[in-house]
Amino acid sequence: MSAWDAIVIGAGAAGLFCAGIAGQRGKRVLVLEKAEKPGKKILISGGGRCNFTNINVDGARAAERFLSANPHFAKSALSRYPAREFLALVERYGIAWHEKTLGQLFCDGSARQIVDMLLAECAAAKAAGGEVSVRCDQTVETVAQDGDLFSVTANGETYAARNLVIACGGPSIPKMGASDFGYQLGRQFGLKIVEPRPALVPLTLGGDDVLFRELSGVAAPVEAQAGKTRFAEAALFTHRGLSGPAILQVSSYWKAGEPVSIDFLPGQAQGWLIETKAANPRATLGSVLREHLPDRLAATLAERIGLSGDVGNMPDKSLRKAEEQLSGWAFNPNGTEGYAKAEVTAGGISTAALSSQTMEAKAVPGLYAVGEAVDVTGWLGGYNFQWAWASGYAAGQALK
Repeated sequence: MSAWDAIVIGAGAAGLFCAGIAGQRGKRVLVLEKAEKPGKKILISGGGRCNFTNINVDGARAAERFLSANPHFAKSALSRYPAREFLALVERYGIAWHEKTLGQLFCDGSARQIVDMLLAECAAAKAAGGEVSVRCDQTVETVAQDGDLFSVTANGETYAARNLVIACGGPSIPKMGASDFGYQLGRQFGLKIVEPRPALVPLTLGGDDVLFRELSGVAAPVEAQAGKTRFAEAALFTHRGLSGPAILQVSSYWKAGEPVSIDFLPGQAQGWLIETKAANPRATLGSVLREHLPDRLAATLAERIGLSGDVGNMPDKSLRKAEEQLSGWAFNPNGTEGYAKAEVTAGGISTAALSSQTMEAKAVPGLYAVGEAVDVTGWLGGYNFQWAWASGYAAGQALK
């Protein structure tokens, strides 16, 4: 049985970052990864360019952009390892980057640069008297605790360590090897699990809404709402329902049986259709909508509203009702596309079981959980990566 200071299960963003931090503190760290190579989810993120953080994570209200049973839990880790720190690391490695909309930061080149940087940070442990060994194609068979030591058997070989880090994420994108193994480990050690569910995921439509599937491929800037939460970004109609950034965002807040409301013309002042009637009475509702929306979408919405003829002949009351429909079009999703298409998993190991400063289990000294395995889920746009870095840093600094 070979001995280590820490064993990290999972070579994703949080696991690799945690290992590198601990290794550079002089710790001997073993990282066990089920996949054939480290950082597989990182490599496909951001269309292959990795949306590695978001500059808005550093704002005073940044924690509001994360979902958790305890909305305050993420504040400590995020404040101690802010986005600007990770950006400084990216720049230190000479990785060119650019900012897209809403504070999203991407590599100019490839997501491979981020994985290579994380592996280089792990390799840098040697200069600090530590060691990080990343081993892939490892199937963890058993995990146990005996006194102050954790033992992990993988591929027939057993390893021991004073610290064990659960960094194997959630079940989103199973084709990448994702599973609920982290939750199984949490339960094994008595940690409560907040019910997992797909998040940042396309919604499916049925019933009367199924007609909108004919618009597959059509996108438009909208404001989408689920519950009290609204997002102004693009929505995309698909052959199964609704997707696009605005929909992915609200999906994290959507509850089965509740509607999702879409404002197809955000920013239009009340009474705009009546003003259009006065200015261009011979226009049809379809032609008016085509000035603001893609043709196919405009035609479908006009048909569903059911006002025919020139707007000049339409009563103001009917135009006001049409405005109300367009600004709060209710869709009734019958589900989501599930973990297969979910970018992340909401829920996971309960934050009530963990220290917000160190990510260590309160009742199991030496056991840590980081990243997506924990019940902290960020908005679309780099927030989940920043949680991976921040939680990984917290644990990496705390490992004994």
